[in-house]
Amino acid sequence: MAREFKRADRVAQELQKEIAVILQREVKDPRIGMVTVSDVEVTRDLAYAKVFVTFLFDNDQQYIDQAMKGLEKAAPYIRTLVGKAMRLRIVPELRFVYDNTLIEGMRMSNLVSSVVREDEKRHQEDDKAE
Repeated sequence: MAREFKRADRVAQELQKEIAVILQREVKDPRIGMVTVSDVEVTRDLAYAKVFVTFLFDNDQQYIDQAMKGLEKAAPYIRTLVGKAMRLRIVPELRFVYDNTLIEGMRMSNLVSSVVREDEKRHQEDDKAE
């Protein structure tokens, strides 16, 4: 019977929890602000981890750029804290990536909603014309 979770997946889940707590409690860089860890992908050899993050003020590109610079600068410190919290032989090197899927999803949802409203309005106008 095959295992349902690979070790990399379990480590990624635990990394996501630990990094979220560290960002919330330990990192004091004012550039970062309110950040959410949306996902973590770990390589099979557990050497590298891609940490996907979103921010509270997603609409300001300058804010996002500054926050990403802050996260890149804090990555070695965060990695050290993760190493203390998790007992791993190799602590993955962290690379932070901005995750815009939430913003894109909301944009797509708004587009669909507006098209549906326009379609309903057009049907109502057709019904009145008859």
